[in-house]
Amino acid sequence: MTTANQMTDEEVRRLSWRCRRGLLELDIVLLRFSEKHLAGLSKQELQALDCLLDLPDNDFLDVVTSRIKFDEVDVLKVKQENVDVMQTVLTKLSGH
Repeated sequence: MTTANQMTDEEVRRLSWRCRRGLLELDIVLLRFSEKHLAGLSKQELQALDCLLDLPDNDFLDVVTSRIKFDEVDVLKVKQENVDVMQTVLTKLSGH
């Protein structure tokens, strides 16, 4: 059962599948994130994660490890995600 603000079981399964990436480092980050946070994401956090998952692996890893800021990535600028929500998702991804 979910609230209006949480993901459905189907959304959790879809995101779990999308979290499988080609870089070992990114797979480790996403596995930890999935185990701790995935089922409890709000709809806004889900949208932010979807945007991040659209990035190529190397760009995604650079954003997660703060090598580059998410607002410097053109694809994310175009989507104009909520800055606070994106930062919340990135904080959860980085394990802080």
